[in-house]
Amino acid sequence: MRTDRFQHPDHYLMDELLTEEHKLIRETVRAWVKKELSPIIEDYAQRAEFPRHIIQGLGEIGAFGPSLPAEYGCGGMDQISYGIIMQELERCDSGIRSTASVQGSLVMYPIYKYGSEEQRRKYLPKLASGEWMGCFGLTEPDHGSNPGGMTTNFKDMGDHYLLNGAKMWISNAPFADVAVVWAKNEAGKIHGIIVERGMEGFSTPETHNKWSLRASATGELVFDNVKVPKENLLPNISGLKGPLGCLDSARYGIAWGAIGAAMDCYDSAKNYAMERIQFDKPIAGFQLTQKKLAEMLTEITKAQLLTWRLGVLKNEDRASTAQISMAKRNNVQMALEVAREARQIHGGMGITGEYPIMRHMMNLESVVTYEGTHDIHLLITGMDITGISAFR
Repeated sequence: MRTDRFQHPDHYLMDELLTEEHKLIRETVRAWVKKELSPIIEDYAQRAEFPRHIIQGLGEIGAFGPSLPAEYGCGGMDQISYGIIMQELERCDSGIRSTASVQGSLVMYPIYKYGSEEQRRKYLPKLASGEWMGCFGLTEPDHGSNPGGMTTNFKDMGDHYLLNGAKMWISNAPFADVAVVWAKNEAGKIHGIIVERGMEGFSTPETHNKWSLRASATGELVFDNVKVPKENLLPNISGLKGPLGCLDSARYGIAWGAIGAAMDCYDSAKNYAMERIQFDKPIAGFQLTQKKLAEMLTEITKAQLLTWRLGVLKNEDRASTAQISMAKRNNVQMALEVAREARQIHGGMGITGEYPIMRHMMNLESVVTYEGTHDIHLLITGMDITGISAFR
């Protein structure tokens, strides 16, 4: 069982930009991660199993919908606090952060933002505590980067809707109690609809044989003539703006979370380099090792500054989709590069479960693709620069 010796890198004294509340939230989540997650995460990843017993703890530390209002049982925190929580969770494992990200940004956020007051009061308190878990149904087998081409649909049957179709690559699907599903009505307009486990014709087969996010549960959502009550339609949004608004919130959390994975790889590499003796001295004393460590810390610091500023803009409700997109793309790519350099410093030990490096590296290969691939985010930035869409 690995001892968690993580120390937070803060080369530009970023803590001076945080409030005391921010730092208290960070220390609370970090202490919980070190006690409850770090000792078990390698074992669960090796077994490709999600540690479901941690759900209650995630609820208790406020990881589910932390920035949503307290009147619905949520944290009522600011956007930087939300980012810090995602950073601390992904510092342990991207799959654990994904579980919380999906619950807060992709399930609770649309219910709060686009739902009725009755829907908010029915679902949000139970989702905030972890009593209920949720998932988000957007991606389809034939429609990933082009969600507008979705074929999942529902028809008005008078006293209910009839839902048909399928979604895939859905985090939390195998155990979710609630699914926020995006589907087209008979006029071809996209709407959000809440599907509950137990509705006849609704199934969630699990996805197996993953090399990435092995400690996260992934599955499909299959709808075979599912009767959904009309009150389960999200009334305050239509069109792609709905799911894309959710993705903005989730991508913001990813931008913070990826820094956590990079920090963990850097911290492990630094400790290993100080302790590993070759040619009668620690390998930290060799120029090429110092080059790797210096570049890793530099890139982490740049990402910290980028994301902190984005958090300020989010708090002021001024962060644009393009700004969020840039941070997600940059920080995940940065984390992948840090993980690969850290693996080099660890040598052969870097591929073993004694160190977190290979697990982070494999996880980040999913993070760089989901919620907007690396290339799609480049094109979002390109469109923001030029005003010309490259998608058509």
